[in-house]
Amino acid sequence: MKSVLITGCSSGYGLEIARHFHAQGWNVIATMRTPNEDVLPTSERLRVLALDVTKPESIGATMEACGDIDVLVNNAGIGLLGAFEATPTATTRELFETNTFGVMAMTQAVLPRFRARRSGVVVNVTSSATLAPMPMVAVYTASKMAIEGFTASLAFELEAFDVRVKLVEPGYGPSTRFTSNGGARMEGLIPEAYAPLAQKIFADYAKPTAVTTEPDVAQAVWRAANDESGQLRFAAGADAVALAGSR
Repeated sequence: MKSVLITGCSSGYGLEIARHFHAQGWNVIATMRTPNEDVLPTSERLRVLALDVTKPESIGATMEACGDIDVLVNNAGIGLLGAFEATPTATTRELFETNTFGVMAMTQAVLPRFRARRSGVVVNVTSSATLAPMPMVAVYTASKMAIEGFTASLAFELEAFDVRVKLVEPGYGPSTRFTSNGGARMEGLIPEAYAPLAQKIFADYAKPTAVTTEPDVAQAVWRAANDESGQLRFAAGADAVALAGSR
């Protein structure tokens, strides 16, 4: 029976990914900054562990507790919407700590295991913003673009050890906590000069032509984790699929 470790499982994509892998009969290690076992089914094949991907000691404790795994899904992330001009450097660094360096740290922690046994899959969840960059999400897009380049290079680097690395690119998910998990860090990020642009973007978000759901992402992650071909990117959601096709 295979095992998967998933980051950022308290809600949204991560929660649905955990549910999906569990439904397929896998052992699931669902991680969250603040563990909440109530959001997942009670099962001998499912464990909830505390994990903050920005803290090396937390990563170390999780890796020691989780045992052998076959797949790592780097899903944990922070959303941010606002004008780059108004974004403090500290906020930019905070976003990169989770979205970029957290992914790298988790991957680095699991690679010795995968390399030694010559098997394993790393699935990195990014965003369709990397397919078609949009205004007001420059910092967020940059943090995800970095993971796109990182993953593409790492996939070649690990071929010799039979370790696969994949990308899942979700589209716009209005039912997720993209902006709410931005919290106080988004206050003051839309100066008056940018208000008309922000209003247009919000209006577009309110009437999307296509969206991405949590099951869309879970199914894309499942395909990526089980894919043995050389395919690197897996678009998730009708809007992301359309963007990937146009690119």
